[in-house]
Amino acid sequence: MNVKPDFTKNANMATTAPAFLSVWDMHAYYGESYIVQGVSFNVHEGEILALLGRNGAGKTSTLRSIARIGDPQVTHGEIWLDHQPLHNMTSYQAASSGLGLVPEDRRIIQGLTVEENLKLAQIAPPIGWSIERLYDLFPRLGERRNQEGTTLSGGEQQMLAIARALARDIKVLLLDEPYEGLAPVIVDEIEKTLIHIKEQGMTTIIVEQNAVRALELADRAVILDTGGIVFDGTAEEVLGNAELRAEYLAI
Repeated sequence: MNVKPDFTKNANMATTAPAFLSVWDMHAYYGESYIVQGVSFNVHEGEILALLGRNGAGKTSTLRSIARIGDPQVTHGEIWLDHQPLHNMTSYQAASSGLGLVPEDRRIIQGLTVEENLKLAQIAPPIGWSIERLYDLFPRLGERRNQEGTTLSGGEQQMLAIARALARDIKVLLLDEPYEGLAPVIVDEIEKTLIHIKEQGMTTIIVEQNAVRALELADRAVILDTGGIVFDGTAEEVLGNAELRAEYLAI
């Protein structure tokens, strides 16, 4: 008899490192639609986690729920960041506690220059990410510091959106489809930046349809299907498991 393989055996696997961000039994709805169905996983400090799945699996909804955006509506569960509970916070409070969400549409503020977008986000005084340090990280932004942000190319706007999140001296970077619509050479540049900030201790969750690129970047992967977790393990395990990739990622 054929038995469907169980890819959840690695879920929440033990580790000697304490979790930096913990999501426990999170449930969320869009109206009557049950979108996030009991999701639980841990992310460790300095780790890149790829949150993957087919379209409609619940990836963006999970990311928005962690960021406390309010849509979808989280009805149950706990979210902890660096020993601090976030699950009863507003989106503003969660952001102030160290979450930095870069949404798919980037939301560059119209009418403001690159530098004004960064200064508006920056805490005062900056602890880790000064404006000049951000320009060192993204030289293109430094070259265009006086250009209106919404007139940048798509890749440059993505760089600005990431830089703006970092300007708040965040603890966890949440990226929703950062490679969408970008040329491979720009994706390469953004990946190098993400590796660089990882080396400096940044913790990142990336939601990305380009699963192979995300897995090649990530340390670990969580795969969602119809709102629930079907796999939690290393990125290397996913890359090496053709059956898992075919069933849940169509690659």
